[in-house]
Amino acid sequence: MKILAIDTSASPVSAALTENGRLLGEYYLHIKMTHSQTLMPMVESLLQTTGTALQDIDLFAVNAGPGSFTGVRIGVASVKGMTMPLDKPCAAVSTLEAMAYGLPYQEGIVCAMMDARCSQVYNALFRLHDGTPERLTPDRALPIEELLEELKAFQETVYLVGDGAELTEAKGNLLLVPENIRFQHAYGTAKAAQYLAEQNRLCTSDQLMPLYLRLPQAERERLQKQQKGI
Repeated sequence: MKILAIDTSASPVSAALTENGRLLGEYYLHIKMTHSQTLMPMVESLLQTTGTALQDIDLFAVNAGPGSFTGVRIGVASVKGMTMPLDKPCAAVSTLEAMAYGLPYQEGIVCAMMDARCSQVYNALFRLHDGTPERLTPDRALPIEELLEELKAFQETVYLVGDGAELTEAKGNLLLVPENIRFQHAYGTAKAAQYLAEQNRLCTSDQLMPLYLRLPQAERERLQKQQKGI
């Protein structure tokens, strides 16, 4: 199975191509250009250099959230645009789960964190068994202090990943992973998508939707004003 995976959920942008679990190629950028400028040229170059036609892809995967509202929309819309004419299946991957799949460690706890602003993070916890993540919590949005209190219960190493990891102080059993593997990569997205395919949890391009954990700030402010009668 050939999987084309993309990630635009935060500041970095990446695209990866795998075949039966083997990484054929991956592009990754963490620069100040917008994803709308970089993503499709990156995908086109990846396909060209690997000698792969778009119709040869068996599964299209995207980190569908949580993450930047704009970034997630760009990624989901791009996959919809590529798959709709081809009628190919899609995998809506959790950004946090993709982080756990992207780590090289064999054992331990993965704490995937994305900065959700206002002293909150998008978070999920996973336990690694022989390098394969087992989910311990659902994706959630919660205060950083509440998460840190929860992490005190673990005795083994806790690997902190994601841009939210930099908001914490790595001490004791908490380990901030190196920057080159700290952020989400599309290769992790492809590995997570392979698992979803094995579990028969894929979707069509029509069914593919962003996975938001909370409303956009503008919508939250509107509801707050309604509640206050403004």
